[in-house]
Amino acid sequence: MTEEATPATDQPVADVEGRQGAAAPSGVRGRLKAMDPARRITLLVLTVVLVLFAWHLVSDRGTPYTQFGKVDGYVVPIASQVSGYVSRVDVVLNEIVHEGDTLIEINPRPFQLAVNSARSQLELAGQQVRAGVSGVESAAGQLGVERARLDRAQRYYNRVEAINEANPGALSQADRDRATTQFDQAQAGVESAEAELDRARETLGIAGDENPAIKAAVAALEKAEFDLERTVILAPSLGVVGDLQLAEGHFASAGQPLATFISAQDVWVRADMRENNLGRIKIGDPAEIALDVAPGRIFRGHVASVSAGVNTGEQARGGLQTAETAQGWLQDPQRFPVIIRFDGDDSRGFRRVGGQANVVVYAGTNPVLNAVAWLRIRLTTVLSYVR
Repeated sequence: MTEEATPATDQPVADVEGRQGAAAPSGVRGRLKAMDPARRITLLVLTVVLVLFAWHLVSDRGTPYTQFGKVDGYVVPIASQVSGYVSRVDVVLNEIVHEGDTLIEINPRPFQLAVNSARSQLELAGQQVRAGVSGVESAAGQLGVERARLDRAQRYYNRVEAINEANPGALSQADRDRATTQFDQAQAGVESAEAELDRARETLGIAGDENPAIKAAVAALEKAEFDLERTVILAPSLGVVGDLQLAEGHFASAGQPLATFISAQDVWVRADMRENNLGRIKIGDPAEIALDVAPGRIFRGHVASVSAGVNTGEQARGGLQTAETAQGWLQDPQRFPVIIRFDGDDSRGFRRVGGQANVVVYAGTNPVLNAVAWLRIRLTTVLSYVR
């Protein structure tokens, strides 16, 4: 009984061992299949997280990306340089205007009257200068007369003195006194004429256009003509008129904004990049821009500048920009504005100042990172349809 049972018992054991040997895992793939499903999923998730973390570290420097982008440009207050009542408004709110287009007109009549008055003052100054020239000429002529008189008196006095020395009794004392008096009077006359000429010259100043009175009158006329010209407010360049809230009859004070002009010629994107994104960014690096206003489209640009400093909440410094910072339970790195200029004109019409933008900068030459960044920015612009 015992000998017959032994073979029966050995056969199943061998079969079991054979089946176990056939099902034994071989290599990593086999070990993963044999692993508990929960452990397998955990390992897969950890692997994906590590890959994404590694990609994040590398892409942050090779292809820095930000969703904190804003379209920026020159926003200029439109103000009058002269004070007066608005006589005409030639634009409407959000109208596109070109350089030199008339925007607003101030009543020109008071300024035209000022021009007419300044011209009259210039003519009067010219008359006064001409009168001064005549006065100088008259004083100079009188001085010539007095000098001739002095010459005659001098010769008469010399003759009297010569006769008196040659024959002391030939002339009376009265004749000698008369000669001396005439000579002294002639000298006084010359001195008086010279003083009168100096006074006339001092009153006249410089003759011609360099005369101070003429120059002052010319300056007043130029100022009046300048003010008259500034009664017409023109568009400084191609752009859009915004914040227009006035009509005819409104009193415009000099220097007070009447509307806002948004330039359409010089517009850029301010991309607020994390501080640890800036290590490899250089001026001229290519960039791609996705604007929320143009879903599905990508615009090319390049890095124009990188900010050297920003304002922080702890200490504000005048003149520095304040970059946006993401809020969360972990402190986000400080962000610095990177200025991106558009390449070409394909973005014209979509450059709305204040509009949101996503930006990627190709700061490296790694084809894999560039390809992923290329795909990411395009996925972002497609998602703009539903954001």
